[in-house]
Amino acid sequence: MPDRTASRTDLVADAALALLAERGMRGLTHRAVDEAAGLPQGSTSNLARTRQALLELAVRRLADREARVLAPHELPDPRAGAAATADALALATHRALTRNRELTLARYELALEATRRPELRAHFDAAGARFRDLLTALVTGLGSADPARHALSLAAWADGLMFSCVAGSFNAETPSLEQVRAGLRELLDGMLGGR
Repeated sequence: MPDRTASRTDLVADAALALLAERGMRGLTHRAVDEAAGLPQGSTSNLARTRQALLELAVRRLADREARVLAPHELPDPRAGAAATADALALATHRALTRNRELTLARYELALEATRRPELRAHFDAAGARFRDLLTALVTGLGSADPARHALSLAAWADGLMFSCVAGSFNAETPSLEQVRAGLRELLDGMLGGR
């Protein structure tokens, strides 16, 4: 549930993300956010008048919170090699599957909604660009011959694993950190030729 010491905007956005994870897109209403955040009725409407504004607020907050899961200060210099990079990415991916599972589920709800709302798609893609750019920089630093393609492969692998374990047919089988690490090392070794 939302952090009561956060700013009102963050409190509303956190409540929206929690509702998305718990109830899905249909459960996200201004009134439900007010109740989940413990705020007086109408508070969410004052911050985000429309459903679109509420969704944009949720997307921004999601990107900020997910950026903390993939804490850049924990990412090694690419010169440390693919194994060190795989270790750091495995930790972030495992966090998304375990203690940040709710955020991952909310992201999938927002991603699906963005496929139906072009105005949300722009915000969702802009928020995700920082992660795409980070992955591209990482594989470039590791010596990738095709950084854009390799960044996409890395993101697709992680997203596929997370979707399978959070919402798909492997939802009862969260892999261990070591299993995630082994998969990432295999992927990076295959992309980079064992560098």
